Amino acid sequence: MAERVMRTVRDLRRSNRSLLLRRLYFDGPLSRQDLIDTTTLSAASVSNVVGDLIGDGLVAEVGSVGSEGGRPRILLQVDCPRWHAIGVDVGETRVLVELFTLDLAVLAREEYPLPDGCRDVAAVVDRIDSGLRGVLAAGAVRQETIIGVGVGVPGVVAHSPELGAVVHGQTIGWDAVPLERLLREAGGVRAHLPLYIDNGATTLGQAEMWFGAGRGARDAVIALIGSGVGACVVVDGAPYRGTGRSAGEWGHTTVQVGGRSCRCGARGCLEAYVGAEAVIERFREVGPAGSPSGPPAEASEEGALAAILAAQERGEPAAAAVLEETAVYLGVGVANLINLFNPERIALGGWAGLLLGARLLPRVREVAREYALRHAFANVELSLCQLGPDAVARGAATLPVAGFLAAGSRPPRNQSAS
Repeated sequence: MAERVMRTVRDLRRSNRSLLLRRLYFDGPLSRQDLIDTTTLSAASVSNVVGDLIGDGLVAEVGSVGSEGGRPRILLQVDCPRWHAIGVDVGETRVLVELFTLDLAVLAREEYPLPDGCRDVAAVVDRIDSGLRGVLAAGAVRQETIIGVGVGVPGVVAHSPELGAVVHGQTIGWDAVPLERLLREAGGVRAHLPLYIDNGATTLGQAEMWFGAGRGARDAVIALIGSGVGACVVVDGAPYRGTGRSAGEWGHTTVQVGGRSCRCGARGCLEAYVGAEAVIERFREVGPAGSPSGPPAEASEEGALAAILAAQERGEPAAAAVLEETAVYLGVGVANLINLFNPERIALGGWAGLLLGARLLPRVREVAREYALRHAFANVELSLCQLGPDAVARGAATLPVAGFLAAGSRPPRNQSAS
């Protein structure tokens, strides 16, 4: 009984710390009176918890504001410069590792190409290790200030008691890859830091919900368009994952029965029409005759997609036709999201989504209006993501930050946080 009481007191204390940390992180700086007025905690509880958080180096006093007829109120905020998080984006052409302060300001960055794609798991693990060591050295921060490492991957992330996070990436040839175990076994800095692994579209979605196009919304869809296509479906403020954690595979919804072959093995998937790899492939099928100045075969995906957009700008018919078809399929895909989820916002992101969206968004909106239910379309805001093409790494860093806020402190070392 005593143990239960102790656990209850400990849980209540952690809950109160988490509540105030979240309030200060997202809405600070705030005074103690602000915290009393906007939470369910008493003045005594706020005072005690804030004192503990200051003592632990998690919260700092950052100034004061006047009050009506009384002493100035001291302002509080999370001591973000003191603590750090690392975000890793495992893309299909490169691994990006970034070191952030707790408020996700970038301190250091390491990027490594994957010439053969990310099918070679050992190469991906090696590049993550190199990136972690590189950003810690470049950022000149002590390892004890790192609250954790978040990793965004192109696949479905399941969890096993024995193996930790396991990645199923059908389009990249990852079949139940025990990525967490491999990262732990590799040793180095990874063995001593809390590790979080999630789908890249989901990490992008969390970043945009916290700081970008989704901020303030409760029901939203944040789409990631790169080589592949995915989405983070946010329902009542939280990502919807589904029974097997594979919800959000928007790119593998069917938009053309018996259509183009998709990398997943099916036919007619949205990804086979709007993913960067598919857009470039379709252009090269029709481009040589109608567009001699199209992208060279050795161009990167980003360079090739930019060349197609430039060709459209010059009025080349092949580029115009391929991009018109892309806008139509993307608009249909957006309409499907509207009809299925009735979100208040949809934001298109990812490096290819931002490149295409900057040119095609008006046409995508027109097509979505044509195919979506009128009432649902009238209540949705369609826009581009706001955090840039590298937001998956920033989103990955939100994973340890979310753990930090939920725990009311740093997670313990050597803890699997997936």
